[in-house]
Amino acid sequence: MSETPVTITAYPDGPLLVRGDARIESSDGREVVRTRRTVALCRCGLSTIKPFCDGTHKASGFRTDD
Repeated sequence: MSETPVTITAYPDGPLLVRGDARIESSDGREVVRTRRTVALCRCGLSTIKPFCDGTHKASGFRTDD
């Protein structure tokens, strides 16, 4: 991992956008392979490519608390 700062931005009614060299792990502790420096993580639970976002939150009407 590099010295680049990691930022995580929660988008209203959308995913968590992770920028930087963050390690992402599955619930059983295995590293999730990333092919990009910036990734969107699903928050609605309906994505077909979990843990990544595929945009399903839009069609499902997913809303976050303000």
